Amino acid sequence: MYLEPGIFGPLLKRPVLAKVNFYLQGKSLGVADLLLRVFADLQVHSPYSRATSKNMNLKEVARFASMKGLNVVGTGDFTHPDWRNEIRRDLLDVEDSGLYSLRDSTLQVRYMLTGEVNTTFQFKERSRRIHHCLLAPSIESAETVSDRLAKYGNLLSDGRPTLRATAPELVAEVLEADSQCVIFPAHAWTPWFSLFGANSGFDSLIDCYQDRSDRIFALETGMSSDSPMNWRLSQLDRLCLVSNSDAHSAWPWRLGREANVFDLEHLTYHNLVGAIRDKDPRRFLFTIETSPAYGKYHWTGHRECSVSMSAKDAQLLGDKCPKCGRKMTRGVEERVEELADRPEGYVPENAIGYRHLLPLSEIIAIVIGEVNPGSTKVWDSYNALVGRFGSEYSVMLDAPEDQLLLAAGPEITRAVLRVRNDNVFVEPGYDGLYGRLDLNKPAPIKKSPALGLEQFV
Repeated sequence: MYLEPGIFGPLLKRPVLAKVNFYLQGKSLGVADLLLRVFADLQVHSPYSRATSKNMNLKEVARFASMKGLNVVGTGDFTHPDWRNEIRRDLLDVEDSGLYSLRDSTLQVRYMLTGEVNTTFQFKERSRRIHHCLLAPSIESAETVSDRLAKYGNLLSDGRPTLRATAPELVAEVLEADSQCVIFPAHAWTPWFSLFGANSGFDSLIDCYQDRSDRIFALETGMSSDSPMNWRLSQLDRLCLVSNSDAHSAWPWRLGREANVFDLEHLTYHNLVGAIRDKDPRRFLFTIETSPAYGKYHWTGHRECSVSMSAKDAQLLGDKCPKCGRKMTRGVEERVEELADRPEGYVPENAIGYRHLLPLSEIIAIVIGEVNPGSTKVWDSYNALVGRFGSEYSVMLDAPEDQLLLAAGPEITRAVLRVRNDNVFVEPGYDGLYGRLDLNKPAPIKKSPALGLEQFV
């Protein structure tokens, strides 16, 4: 069996993940040969957010995060008073690290206090609706921030509350409450509720955050965009790109589907945040991203007419649906084309690496012909693989082909390796519909290298 994540944590003072097949049966185990990484998903939601599963309680999230291979997961929704009460009840501070563990549990998953808010305000005679991620170093800090934000909206109404505040006002309130907090734009490209959203966003970060722009040092790519798409905008060069799941369900095909991978001597809030702030490739190794085509808004389209198309074709039609003539939902690919000042394939200096992955549950479901990735048949295969190799990330990133063949058989192994090597075709999502992995079609030619791949060869 594989080492479970964190098995040498107490010895090395940081979580451990095995790089390749280190077994406990008949083989020596060299600590020096282990690849030391921290997997973190910092943007999730609680049951107090709309359209969120009731199983997003802290215990279930920790259980599924451990299966996934996550070492750090966000609490989500810290602005909601009732959710903060549950956090106080169920979590313990881990040695003043700014991170928390589940009370009375052997799971080594750490929690970071995180939240998301929606600011609604007018700018240049247009209504702007922008979602922002918040990180806090303690429950006390989260409480102070929430107290200051309460004057802008009803924090009890939703885990992701709507605030009648401008983006600069939000930054000022949060950082005056605690300068160690972090703010960055959430899912920055989705058509609604985002920094660059086609329907209610901005064309530049400076227009959004104005005189507080210098306090923003990160940007969440969201599922419908990835690092290469964001590298095409020179205005984003100083920002560190991060990826998080924005999960509304704890099932493994949601939680951790996007994440951030660090190498930290000591796992603390300040060390993790510092690696992002410094955009340090020695400590921030790479992001895990789904193929952007997998996202619900990658292509431009009109769901009612089952019409979707690339940015180039949509621009030729003026975003008008060819079937009904109504305006289509402009996709992220088209929006990036509108704002980009660089060609496809551009890679900036000192860029943080990235890897494209897709959820193992969905890969198994497609291979065995199941519609529901939560079916018993899929779950049996998933549990067998995770039980053998320690976590989903170990299966997707580390497990050697010969051992995968023994554990999963040739079809699932072939699919996992194709996804691992970014050699798959994903039919693009559009207008609120997820993209779909198609193992029968060849992968498109990519113009940007998947930086970070060299760490696994």
